[in-house]
Amino acid sequence: MASFSTLSWIAVFLLLLLLLGHGHCKTVKRDVKALNEIKASLGWRVVYAWVGDDPCGDGDLPPWSGVTCSQQGDYRVVTELEVYAVSIVGPFPIAVTNLLDLTRLDLHNNKLTGPIPPQIGRLKHLKILNLRWNKLQDVLPPEIGELKRLTHLYLSFNNFKGEIPMELANLPELRYLYLHENRFAGKIPPELGNLKNLRHLDVSNNHLTGTLRDFIRNGDGFPSLRNLYLNNNQLSGELPDQISNMINLEILYLSYNKLSGQLTPKLVEIPRLTYLYLDHNAFTGKIPDGLYKHHFLKELYIEGNQFKPGAKPKGTHKMLDLTDSEFLF
Repeated sequence: MASFSTLSWIAVFLLLLLLLGHGHCKTVKRDVKALNEIKASLGWRVVYAWVGDDPCGDGDLPPWSGVTCSQQGDYRVVTELEVYAVSIVGPFPIAVTNLLDLTRLDLHNNKLTGPIPPQIGRLKHLKILNLRWNKLQDVLPPEIGELKRLTHLYLSFNNFKGEIPMELANLPELRYLYLHENRFAGKIPPELGNLKNLRHLDVSNNHLTGTLRDFIRNGDGFPSLRNLYLNNNQLSGELPDQISNMINLEILYLSYNKLSGQLTPKLVEIPRLTYLYLDHNAFTGKIPDGLYKHHFLKELYIEGNQFKPGAKPKGTHKMLDLTDSEFLF
């Protein structure tokens, strides 16, 4: 009888270990429910690789492709979701906004349509949001300004319209902001100059209006900005002296706007200016001599303006081509 009792206790002990071990690795129900809702709405290209009920993996089953999970206490949570270039069709999956521990969301190069839902503001831990190369549309929800930890925002090559929301200026950690190739209109919010960590700003190929003076009216704005792409819009007015306050600027791309007036000699005071594209505007007068002697300036592209005779370009005039991936990390 004693022998049977001992075996029973061993069996109970092993069963408890099994149950405790399984419980320790359990994925939070909220994330399991959200990913299964997303799975039900996606096409076969994604679903075929999503085997099992638990997106973080269960037993011998691995985590779902593109899903990264992390341990949080006694549970696992989904921290990254990368499902890109797989032809996802349909509206932005709102269930994504229930993955409250996400730090990275990458759905780029798909066929997502409709607006970004205002619930996006729930993702308080999000650092990287990449939705470029989709068919998203409508205005950007101001709730994007609630993503306080965001460092990279990629929304280029979509059909967004309306004004660029000034709430983007509420993102203190933002370093890279890509809004090009959309249908944004109105003025660029000067509040963006308050982003102390912003290094790269691309709003090219939109329908933006206003003057550069309005945009950089804050004298000490954009302290970390290195690359500024404003080309292919409808910006007007002169190039203001305050441009020289962007002391870290390396690329200034102003091509194909309606800018006019003489070039401010203050351009020479931007110490690391390397690429300056002024072509296809209505600039007049002379090119400041200091630009030809500037130690860092490699490219000065001036064609399609009304400069005085004798104005010469500088460099080989190769159009700058920097891919998004070069700024991802």
